[in-house]
Amino acid sequence: MSERIVVIEDSTSIARALRAALSARGYDVIVATTGQDGIDATATNDPAAVILDLGLPDIDGVEVCRRIRAWSDVPILVLTADDSEHRKVEALDDGADDYVTKPFSTPELLARLRVALRRRRGNDPLPAEPVHTVGDLVVDVAHHRVDVAGERVELTPKEFGFLALLARHPGRVLTHRVILQEVWGSEYGSETQYLRVYASQLRKKLGEDPARPRLVTEPGVGYRLVDPNEPE
Repeated sequence: MSERIVVIEDSTSIARALRAALSARGYDVIVATTGQDGIDATATNDPAAVILDLGLPDIDGVEVCRRIRAWSDVPILVLTADDSEHRKVEALDDGADDYVTKPFSTPELLARLRVALRRRRGNDPLPAEPVHTVGDLVVDVAHHRVDVAGERVELTPKEFGFLALLARHPGRVLTHRVILQEVWGSEYGSETQYLRVYASQLRKKLGEDPARPRLVTEPGVGYRLVDPNEPE
């Protein structure tokens, strides 16, 4: 059975292009042109993912994301304007899984969608044995151990917490605020300089190849952890 995708987009031309691109790749596509129709379509059709424009005529896209997330864990991929960095952060903090900026390339959007769908098929589980594997990186939470290609990597507690959080959600963008509050504590949220320092340290310790990064910076937004050998 084809995976169903709900597209919430008020631009006729963009909606038409998305329907054509997704249908050509075997997805069953439902298009909604308002936020309320999109919420209703998501509630009644049990989609595998939602593609959500943030600029809707009736309900702000972030609010649509918030309402869907209140009762569903469906992956939500938001579409947003190039200069709306704060909107990306707002949407991600309110439950979106990823974003693509307008104007966007169809291959990039499809790649991000595939990542979100793979994560959903795995149900983003917290394993009984809390070991997270992303390519040749293995993060053993219970034993506070990290291995890369079978070699032990020694990390400080904060480095480990940062990496373990990203490893639990591979391929997903985590915002600066989410990382700071999860790893440093609820009183943190704007100290992004901490993250730049720790990300740099992690890259060195993990022996990262700049041509194939595993710890990816999303400028002004946050970080994601990916398998550098796996094409999106």
